[in-house]
Amino acid sequence: MTLVRCTEAARTFGQGDQAVVAVHGSTCAVEPGARIAITGSSGSGKSTLLHLLAGLETPTGGAVEWPELGNSAAERSRDIAVVFQGPSLLPALTVAENVGLAAVLTGVSETEADRRAAAAMETVGVAMLTDQLADTLSGGQAQRVAIARAIALRPRLVLADEPTGQLDGETGAHVLDVLMAAVAETGAALVVTTHDPAVAGRLGEHWQMNDGRLVVPAREGVR
Repeated sequence: MTLVRCTEAARTFGQGDQAVVAVHGSTCAVEPGARIAITGSSGSGKSTLLHLLAGLETPTGGAVEWPELGNSAAERSRDIAVVFQGPSLLPALTVAENVGLAAVLTGVSETEADRRAAAAMETVGVAMLTDQLADTLSGGQAQRVAIARAIALRPRLVLADEPTGQLDGETGAHVLDVLMAAVAETGAALVVTTHDPAVAGRLGEHWQMNDGRLVVPAREGVR
């Protein structure tokens, strides 16, 4: 029942003397219902690892597989949602249009996408912003909308890259509350990268990145 598995997966950028190893050979697995925090300092490789799990980056060594999700990009796009650290909404679209767009792009009808968007916005508490343009939102509002967009896909796996990293403590805590509640309601697995111990403490399983090297406690079931 593994959603995604890395087997000695590595990612190097550049070639020759300019090569930078962002992730050394890393082995890990995400199971249904998982709640995982990937911790590490800035530049440790945790975002690159998350992108490998999402299929946004191709490993330069080892392998990444999605046994329960399908290995084609089209199959994965329906089951994996990514919440990015920085601005990711289309500024000229309304909140409702942003939330529904990802579902439409995966082949969901516009009627169904609108229905999912409305439900997702209600779940994360941004229904009152439906017709507001994305470029008028505060940072906390934008992150909540990004979470709504993710869960409107009805994914089996949500990958969140420093979702509170650019927010103040109170706003960040609220956004994390929204994210945790949303994945609990949908039943999706959740992997969050963070450098904040308070965020990591909210998730049951902890992985650590140090200079591109992943450490997963043996008791978590990784061989």
